[in-house]
Amino acid sequence: MTTTHTQDPSVVAALPFIRSDLTSLQAYTPHPGGAAGQAVTVEIDRVDTNENPYDLPLELKQKLAQTWVESLAEPLGTRIESNRYPDGGHHRLKAEIAGYVAASAGLTDPILPSQISVGNGSDELLRSLLIATCVGGAGSILVAGPTFSMYGILAQTLGIPVVSIDRSVANFEVDLAAAQTAIDDRQGTPIRVVFMVNPNSPTGNALTAAELDWMRSLPPEILVVIDEAYFEFSQETVVAELAAQPNWIVLRTFSKAFRLAAHRVGYAVGHPQLIATLEQVRLPYNLPSISLAAAELVLHHRQSLLAVIPQLISERDRLFIALAKFDRLKVWRSDANFLYVRLLGTENADLGMAELVAQLKSRGTSIRHTGGGLRISIGTPAENERTIDRIGQLLTQM
Repeated sequence: MTTTHTQDPSVVAALPFIRSDLTSLQAYTPHPGGAAGQAVTVEIDRVDTNENPYDLPLELKQKLAQTWVESLAEPLGTRIESNRYPDGGHHRLKAEIAGYVAASAGLTDPILPSQISVGNGSDELLRSLLIATCVGGAGSILVAGPTFSMYGILAQTLGIPVVSIDRSVANFEVDLAAAQTAIDDRQGTPIRVVFMVNPNSPTGNALTAAELDWMRSLPPEILVVIDEAYFEFSQETVVAELAAQPNWIVLRTFSKAFRLAAHRVGYAVGHPQLIATLEQVRLPYNLPSISLAAAELVLHHRQSLLAVIPQLISERDRLFIALAKFDRLKVWRSDANFLYVRLLGTENADLGMAELVAQLKSRGTSIRHTGGGLRISIGTPAENERTIDRIGQLLTQM
């Protein structure tokens, strides 16, 4: 008989060969969250991870399956063979992405495949960027919170110092004075990477003109990472400026608008020399063949897949209006496919929001408690209606 033991985190922390600084690391809690081994016992509306609520259409799933099953009929170089490694250079996918990026930004000059790097989600690209710039005491990173927690988490796992500044409590714009002070500080490890998010998660606000001007003013020895994971919803991009800003790099993903969260495909757009460095430090064969095929497939069918975006934006606005009617909630407008909400009139707001999240999940709606607020992804119309009804019911009981 084989017995499975759950590992005690305190035992791991006590092992003498584990880095001591990792004992305080707050790891990212993945969907569906909860304690290790906790089973989901009710049907859940998953409006907590900013995914597209609509799966790939059946006909596209069938095309993807045929890519695998009928691969022997395909010409050499395009077939999927389980006994062979994937396309380690991502050549066809890079060319497809380059065309899409240029077209979506309305560029007259092309984006070249040499300006594209493909990763196992944007997380791998973030990690590669940190390895290429800051590891070994070479630099620290600057983040403005609340924002995507993985910037700081990935840096900490690599032993990279994290400098955190605040955002405006009114509109979540970056405190640019504090950001500049941190960069000018000569006492600590110099800041080598600045993370800017367009639009920001979890707050949903796009970059302002002042923030863009500040980014342009940064010296060439500082890398500016612009995370555009929600570009397809905001239609705001800085891609057109990359030619003039070799120290900028744009990150995007297929996990959101393109409905490929299960396939974990992200990409970076930047200066060819920076992209070549990312190619040097990334793991070989970092994406399985089926994920590469899925990304190519959705790019070929992007017009039909992205046709749902206006509906999701309309649902976002409907959800905003409905939630804003509750006196106990402060809701901010968003340029992404989620809303950011905070609870009002409670002595301990974080405790109150944690309780609201737990009660919502017990009723079948999962939202995210992060950054001192609640992030609610836009679901289907039925899911959004249930979100409104359940929040309203719980607020009357609090």
